[in-house]
Amino acid sequence: MLRTHTCGELRKDDENKEVILCGWINSVRKAGKNIMFIDLRDRYGITQVIILKDLIEKLDFLADLKSEYVIKIKGDVQVKPKINPNLETGEIEVLTKEIEVLNKCKDLPVEVSGELKANEETRLKYRYLDLRRKEMTDTFIFKQKVISSIRKYLDSKKFLDVDTPMLCRSTPEGARDFIVPSRIHKHMFYSLPQSPQVYKQSLMVAGFDRYYQLAKCLRDEDLRGDRQPEFTQLDLEMSFITKEDIQELFEDMLKVMFKEVLDVDLKTPFPHISYKESMEKYKCDKPDTRKDTNDPKEFAFVWVDNFPLFEMNETENRVVSAHHPFTQATEDSWEKLDSCKTKEDYLKLDSESFDLVLNGVELGSGGIRIHDPLKQKNIFNILGLSDKEARNKFGFLLDAFTFGAPPHGGFAIGIDRLLMLLKGKDSIKDFIAFPKTKSGVSLMENAPNEVFEKQLDDVHIALSSK
Repeated sequence: MLRTHTCGELRKDDENKEVILCGWINSVRKAGKNIMFIDLRDRYGITQVIILKDLIEKLDFLADLKSEYVIKIKGDVQVKPKINPNLETGEIEVLTKEIEVLNKCKDLPVEVSGELKANEETRLKYRYLDLRRKEMTDTFIFKQKVISSIRKYLDSKKFLDVDTPMLCRSTPEGARDFIVPSRIHKHMFYSLPQSPQVYKQSLMVAGFDRYYQLAKCLRDEDLRGDRQPEFTQLDLEMSFITKEDIQELFEDMLKVMFKEVLDVDLKTPFPHISYKESMEKYKCDKPDTRKDTNDPKEFAFVWVDNFPLFEMNETENRVVSAHHPFTQATEDSWEKLDSCKTKEDYLKLDSESFDLVLNGVELGSGGIRIHDPLKQKNIFNILGLSDKEARNKFGFLLDAFTFGAPPHGGFAIGIDRLLMLLKGKDSIKDFIAFPKTKSGVSLMENAPNEVFEKQLDDVHIALSSK
């Protein structure tokens, strides 16, 4: 290691130790010709470094030191005559014996410390500088704490963390897929996953019983504050459970995480409201129940239960799945299914799907899945898929259900959206290291971008002049 300590760990007990620190110059100031003070910063904190007259006179380059230069210093820890209460290392300072400039820094387009004046476009273009800001560093430390708590909890409940493919078959789930051309299979394409839905159901057929994943999901949809083309969701699936089992597990997981990370005692169980009741009372399916308590600072969780099984696609004038085509109907709706004659009849059916809403924002969705191949085939037929089309698109899943598929269900919450709500923000961008703009552009590396003609030839694609 180039350093013996970080810039955030030295304390009074380290007095007289010889140490080596590396980091960025947060600030540099001179007190006459005889002493220089440098606040040296890394991810862990700030340590004050002092340079005395003999070294100043010996090293001419010290006069040129500026903020954000990367330096390495060797020196001795000494206790300050006056403690700086604003720093965790405020009891000590390091008296420099050797100093080396590891890299220089030109004028910054984004303020790393002090008042932020750069606009969002500039921040995203120079994201590596924006992430140096303490606010941003603290955001990702907070994110790590949340994720660590969630993983620890699920591991304790015997869930298996399983990766699922990023190159998959296109399955219609609402939003448009990002597609990837195959070089080997001419005129054939993979899709990037909108979610691991069919994989996690396949894992239940495999007998894994309890699965989870911090999954990357990719959807080619219009963007807004709480949407990005790629985002992270906590995805899980369980076998031999009821809807209530899933909801209770999530409540307990969140209760533990809130206490560990925020030191907040979350009140459980969360209240429940049916989809129909929510639409009647709040005129939406994402009720902000803080309005009922007049407490804008609280975390108001609510389960919205029994979403419709189907909804109307007005553009195509047909019924489509309200959640996804693998969603189980309620027992009462299964009994009514065969007697449905009109589109209106289908729209009256309820499902075993549900949302978790926090402060008027949909945090996640889940439900009980169909595990009976005949019921699944029936749903596909209602959605307008012939037996042949259903087999073409979902044959592997229909086949899997014939090999002893257990009753199962699951849930997924958007991690970036959860963090946004916990921090009281209105955009998920600050919780994604390298986000896209509202137009789906990554300004830092300038993507999407044109590719070479040979790359197109390799995947058998010719561009249209339109």
